[in-house]
Amino acid sequence: MSEVVLNTGDTAWMLMSCALVLLMTPGLALFYGGMVRAKGVLNMMMMSFISMGIVSILWVLYGYSMAFGKDLGSGLLGDPLEMFGLSAQIAPDSFFGTIPTSVFVAFQAMFAVLTVALVSGAIADRAKFGGWILFVIIWSTLVYFPVAHWVFDFDSGESDPGGWIANQLKAIDFAGGTAVHINAGVAALAAALVLGKRSGFGREGFKPHNLTLVMIGAGLLWFGWFGFNAGSAVASNATAGVTFLNTFVATGAAMLGWLFVERVRDGRPTSLGAASGVVAGLVAITPSCSSVNPLGAIALGAIAGALCALAVGLKYKFGYDDSLDVVGVHLVGGLAGSILVGVFATSDAPAGVNGLLFGGGFDQLNRQVIASFAVLAYSFIVTYLIAKIVDKTVGFRVSPEVEAAGIDLSEHAESAYELGGTRGGAF
Repeated sequence: MSEVVLNTGDTAWMLMSCALVLLMTPGLALFYGGMVRAKGVLNMMMMSFISMGIVSILWVLYGYSMAFGKDLGSGLLGDPLEMFGLSAQIAPDSFFGTIPTSVFVAFQAMFAVLTVALVSGAIADRAKFGGWILFVIIWSTLVYFPVAHWVFDFDSGESDPGGWIANQLKAIDFAGGTAVHINAGVAALAAALVLGKRSGFGREGFKPHNLTLVMIGAGLLWFGWFGFNAGSAVASNATAGVTFLNTFVATGAAMLGWLFVERVRDGRPTSLGAASGVVAGLVAITPSCSSVNPLGAIALGAIAGALCALAVGLKYKFGYDDSLDVVGVHLVGGLAGSILVGVFATSDAPAGVNGLLFGGGFDQLNRQVIASFAVLAYSFIVTYLIAKIVDKTVGFRVSPEVEAAGIDLSEHAESAYELGGTRGGAF
């Protein structure tokens, strides 16, 4: 057995990737915060920030062990007690490939934080902060940690089969199209259904109060996403370079695709559309960045941008109130990116698999569909039950009076803006 040698270049890149992915959650807070009304911006941002605090602790206690511990059987769950507290993982002789295990633990923790924070956008302006805290604890434990094990645990052998999607199904999900985006997107739908519609939904405009914050948030997400995708190579190598390039061009194509739909449908492109298109492209390229070439990334991004631009209007047709279009962007974008791996994948890319367009037939496409809808079904059912439990116990929705007055004042006794004594206004 060869001795594991620390690679300082790989370690430096992964430490940087950890920081980049961590930045995505404050970026998300700005993105979401700018999209809500002025009287709810602090609550919206706090829902992201509290996720960082809670999930970081859960990850050390048992989350990492549930996701990457020895499988308990059938590829469904890691042993939550095997690495409780992570004392062995911080030892100087503990390595994950060519990097310290502690760095890999930290990197994956950032994914866990971001995923639960994504859900919050669907229930903006009406969720009790205490109810959200309980939801974060239960959802991370029962939904994210197990699904992360399915998708990201590539340990495989007789004694430890690892995650079933990664090892038995062999679906390609390089950085979390299923575990992060489909998972969070369909969870957002379930939570929105339980909480119900905002007062005035379908009658009032609910316009974003600060599009500058939205654009800044989108820019930070794009910046941080290079750590999210290229960092998932877990090395400073050619795979990181390919995924970095594909992430860049797919995102640009998605923004253009979204703006094209807006121009045709509404007569003019918008800054909100540009920011949303950026996020849609980042979502779609996340599972596929290692399996497509740059031209495939452009095609995939353009398709996802257009699809998501069309999908955000479905909430009015079907009557569910997804406040900030988490379903339209993350669920639809995650499904598009994950399933289209089976179409655009090429053996020239690092994953080395051919999709339908490159002579690979339907084999990989079938695997992608099974993985996508397995995560979708599990997350929706369990999330719906969790949200119901939270609602029936501590309560998950604020009163109509609190919603009308402003959730920032009622939940945090603060106002984002002090302008002439207006305490944030009511718009």
